[in-house]
Amino acid sequence: MRIGHGYDIHRLVPGRPLILGGVRFETDYGLEGHSDADCLTHAMCDALLGAAGLPDIGHFFPNTDESLRGIDSQLLLQRVIAELARRGWAPVNLDATVIAERPRLLARVPEMKARLAASTGLAIDAIGIKATTNEGVGDLGRGIAIAAHAVALLQRI
Repeated sequence: MRIGHGYDIHRLVPGRPLILGGVRFETDYGLEGHSDADCLTHAMCDALLGAAGLPDIGHFFPNTDESLRGIDSQLLLQRVIAELARRGWAPVNLDATVIAERPRLLARVPEMKARLAASTGLAIDAIGIKATTNEGVGDLGRGIAIAAHAVALLQRI
């Protein structure tokens, strides 16, 4: 068994879609980034890669690769799962915390869990997602960015 941790943060900008955990939120702002900028999914990818002792998501999917511009991060997550399987690893569970002042996430957590379960092959109850604010402190607290921390447990296949 192996444990990994991942973290990601993206600034909020006008005119971009807001995607978290593979779910689109109806807002007039979104996360800035090369892909769809889904910081929750990116943190989970890094946690999975780290647990396997592999480099981070930027190594496998660099922001200099134009073929990845705007890509759905669920596809990246699926590729991470395939890479882990190729190396003899399978996820046991994922747990994450999203730090955001806006939008409210609680009502959409079941959708996010279902989408992430579909991308990882995990059962819905093997994925934990919590949401919190940064209590007005720093860039996260001022609502100009969203961040996520994730942990993953892997087992040898």
